[in-house]
Amino acid sequence: MASHIGRRKFLATLGGAVAAWPLAARAQQPAMPVIGFVSNASPEVYAIRLRAFRQGLKEAGYVEGKNVEVEYRWAEGQNNRLPALAAELVHRQVAVIAASSTPSAFAAKAATATIPIVFGVSVDPVKVGLVASLNRPGGNLTGVTNLNVEVGPKRLELLHELLPAATTIAMLVNPTSPSTAEPSSRTLQAAPRALGLQLHVLHASTERDFDTVFATLVQLRAGGLVITADTFFLAHSEQLAALTVRHVVPTVYAYRSDQIEYYRLVGNYVGRILKGEKPADLPVQQSTKVELIINLKTAKALGITVPLPLSGRADEVIE
Repeated sequence: MASHIGRRKFLATLGGAVAAWPLAARAQQPAMPVIGFVSNASPEVYAIRLRAFRQGLKEAGYVEGKNVEVEYRWAEGQNNRLPALAAELVHRQVAVIAASSTPSAFAAKAATATIPIVFGVSVDPVKVGLVASLNRPGGNLTGVTNLNVEVGPKRLELLHELLPAATTIAMLVNPTSPSTAEPSSRTLQAAPRALGLQLHVLHASTERDFDTVFATLVQLRAGGLVITADTFFLAHSEQLAALTVRHVVPTVYAYRSDQIEYYRLVGNYVGRILKGEKPADLPVQQSTKVELIINLKTAKALGITVPLPLSGRADEVIE
């Protein structure tokens, strides 16, 4: 009898051990690293950019869902949400944070001084205080900068080329992105005088502001509008285009950095940091390729004839 009870105890113990083996095996498997991705845009707007970001990760040996996870945080155009979203990623203890805009980069920097951050910004990161230098960033940040702010005067020259008779031009900036709005405004200050134009700076940070902006453009009798590089405006590009046609105000935000190259570089740096490189040792890269996109359909609706030399210079012409 005692032998029978002992045998049952042995089997029960053995059964418990067998059941525990898969748990132990799973516990021994290293957890996948987690990337935090924070943006002031929405995933719909960033579809092409996310594909490029994942391509950069792949070049460094990482594939989302296979050997790395990505936690996304989207502010949906509301920059005031970014500090809380960045704090969530820090609390999640992600391995590295990808900050996909200038406001996102500042929010991430304020949230952590230890977790590596790879930014994608349109301003000089040294001038705005994100890094100590381009070659040796120092600290926990590095990343990629593009030419979206620097090509601001090019947008103005393009508008002047399209509308040589216009003398009054307006520029649209987002005041909730001062790190982008202020450099954009400074960059454009000298250009209007050289072209004999008068420049008015208008502000919009919500959809409700757009109607006011276009009403003001009509009051100013502005010949055209230059839209600065800002994720909020990108997210509402279709709405802005519709207002442009309705109010017959030619608008330019055609010159921009090549977004595929830009986000591929961001993804690649994130992957390299996951492999063990330190952000302090990775020089800030500059995405130097700029695209010129011309929408002939909108130009026709506005009664504008695009000069052939200009359309010939375009990287993309939308018929």
